Amino acid sequence: MTLLYQTQRAMRAKRTEAMRRGVIAVLDIGTFKVACLVLKFDGTEPEDDGIGAMAGQSSFRVIGAATTRSRGVKFGEIDAVQETERAIRTAVQAAQKMANARVDHVIVSLSGARPRSYGLTGEVELQTGAVEDHDIGRVLSVCDMPDIGASREVLHAQPVNFSLDNRTGLSDPRGHVGNRLSCDMHLLTVDGHAIETLLHCVKRCDLELAGVASAPYVAAMSSLVEDEQELGAACIDLGAGATSLSIFMKKHMIFADTVRMGGAHITRDISQGLHIPVDKAERIKTKFGGLMATGLDDREIIELDSDTGDWHHDRRTVSRAELIGVMRPRVEEILEDVRARLDAAGFEHLPSQRIVLTGGGSQIPGLDALASRILGNQVRLGRPMRVAGLPQSAYGSAFSACVGLALFAASPQDEWWDFDLPADRLPARSVRRAVKWFRDNW
Repeated sequence: MTLLYQTQRAMRAKRTEAMRRGVIAVLDIGTFKVACLVLKFDGTEPEDDGIGAMAGQSSFRVIGAATTRSRGVKFGEIDAVQETERAIRTAVQAAQKMANARVDHVIVSLSGARPRSYGLTGEVELQTGAVEDHDIGRVLSVCDMPDIGASREVLHAQPVNFSLDNRTGLSDPRGHVGNRLSCDMHLLTVDGHAIETLLHCVKRCDLELAGVASAPYVAAMSSLVEDEQELGAACIDLGAGATSLSIFMKKHMIFADTVRMGGAHITRDISQGLHIPVDKAERIKTKFGGLMATGLDDREIIELDSDTGDWHHDRRTVSRAELIGVMRPRVEEILEDVRARLDAAGFEHLPSQRIVLTGGGSQIPGLDALASRILGNQVRLGRPMRVAGLPQSAYGSAFSACVGLALFAASPQDEWWDFDLPADRLPARSVRRAVKWFRDNW
């Protein structure tokens, strides 16, 4: 745990260095595509004196953007290092060429790696009466640490609520006067081997890693509006290899998880069900796909062009209703798994239960209606917020995680390693799951 603490602090220092230079890149390594944005800052590092979702705001502009087909990534995790390295180099070099600037530091998102959420609590007596920086470090250091397992690493450890004596809901307690300070912290752990492979792959591309963020976290940062982050909402990011979900409350992420299915599985079902190559199945899904069949769909005919040499096989046709019949069961399976994870987290106990769908897979017509029926909540389609300089081609929901990474680079929420903790008091012990803990403590 001490090693991880030092590694995360080192990455934070590299981010600060890159911000002072004025240029940093963000990299979204997905199963379908690798996207890179080059960000230009005004050259002044903001004061990191806030605790909250928008702490350390800074102005930036996108000066370079590029995407390339992702190869070597499965379920949101790197499977073939050489293929992924080639895709990263292609995307970064194209973005650098557009930006006309060299990039040395990059912040990366991680969508797979089997995330798990925990809620931690800690409490200390104040020594001087008023809360100071070292008091926050002390209360974070005494938070109960679960037994996360030998092969897992902490990706996020964010204080989401402070209480001072009988006052709770404080976002930044510094300067307040009291006797006892307590803290609630959200801890997100992932498979350590996936993180190590990611670090290794980025280093092979001659890049310095200045941060790693959870894809469900950054996708929600760009897709949820302020009221949804405040009152309670879930963001479901339907990627190609994995569907990630995160729950926000009081502008903090309090739960995250991943379903290891996505748009690529729908494409594979079409390929197998209609006996066509995967690339043609992807084109048909994008052009004709849907989930809610009507009487008109029986009459809409789709030609399955092939070049096998068999005249009858190459000139087959299917109706759009048949295509929907192939696609819908897989989407229902994904949404049922999402529903099970939301139920396990206690999502129904939050004051607002808005659900936002984003990611490339959310563009399938009829998904919002089907999701509303299965998830039983208000559902809307989310697009990333507009940021300066972003090309029109990157405004779609498929770029939610990438745009969220840019916001994360500019304004990362404070984490436990941003504070000086007593060397002998790094978190230890055990605790419960996240949203149940959140409901009990707020």
